[in-house]
Amino acid sequence: MTSLKSYLLTGIAGAAVLAASMTSASAETWRYAFEEALDEVQGVFAQKFKEEVEANSDHTVQLFPYGTLGESADIMEQAQSGILQFVDQSPGFTGSLIPEAQVFFVPYLLPQDEEDLFEFFRTSVAVNEMFPELYADQGLELLTMFPEGEVCMTTKEPVTSPEDLNEVKFRVMTNPLLVESYQAFGATPTPLPWGEVYGGLQTNIIQGQENPMFFIESTKMYEVTDYITCAGHNNFTTAVMANKDFFDGLPDEDQLMIESAIDVAFEHILEYQQGLHEESIEKIKEAKPEMTINILSEEERQPFKDAAATVEEAFIEMTGESGKEILDQMKEDLNQVTN
Repeated sequence: MTSLKSYLLTGIAGAAVLAASMTSASAETWRYAFEEALDEVQGVFAQKFKEEVEANSDHTVQLFPYGTLGESADIMEQAQSGILQFVDQSPGFTGSLIPEAQVFFVPYLLPQDEEDLFEFFRTSVAVNEMFPELYADQGLELLTMFPEGEVCMTTKEPVTSPEDLNEVKFRVMTNPLLVESYQAFGATPTPLPWGEVYGGLQTNIIQGQENPMFFIESTKMYEVTDYITCAGHNNFTTAVMANKDFFDGLPDEDQLMIESAIDVAFEHILEYQQGLHEESIEKIKEAKPEMTINILSEEERQPFKDAAATVEEAFIEMTGESGKEILDQMKEDLNQVTN
């Protein structure tokens, strides 16, 4: 009896070891890169995603904040080649890869009201059904898109009308439609990698740039500019993607787990952003009391809106019928949440 008991215990122990080794073999480390620091909006989203994945699977997620793997173009190449499993990148940088994604840079298209904006990203047919097909054509599984905050301009001189941007060398992302927008506003658009922006402002190679307020504060753009102008022209949008071959090769349970983690992180980041714009303004004022922050009135915004009409036309010219379909669907989606 003792030998039989020993044999059974040995067998059970062996099975446990085998099961543990099988679990260990199936557990993977997934790499996820994004365009901001760990404590900025994309980083907060990534951390929540990592937390959810690791709580609900044996997988681990390794995070790579901005600069650790190169510039935006570098991490996109790494995601497409499968070196990275996940990447968070703004359509501002994927515009040349997926021209239709530039629609997010049509000025005054997205609503100013935060709740309307959030509901648009939750329910939009364009975002949740049409864009995934376009990203798939580039070897990318679009997992979600989300807003990061109203974009404001930082400049060395005051801006109250498009005339004030005349001949101002204004840094833009390498995005043809963003170039078109600032040309329409009267500036001289200057595409520049993010790593060169602070130094470019410091040495007067450029005299302006745009970003959400939290990013202006965290990257200390106020140190090398004197005016912040909010014209209500846009809200920064970003997209979280997976390498499509990687994602398609996962078991169904892992795909569902990733989608659930994305959903949780999406709602978390919307909640996190509430009041962030205003908090960032207060931090900037505290750090640099002489900084002028100007929120343009509706009357002051009108000339910018008038100038922006040509940008929508340029978008359709750049992207053809597919771009027009996306734009029309977005307008319909926006109409559903704002009326």
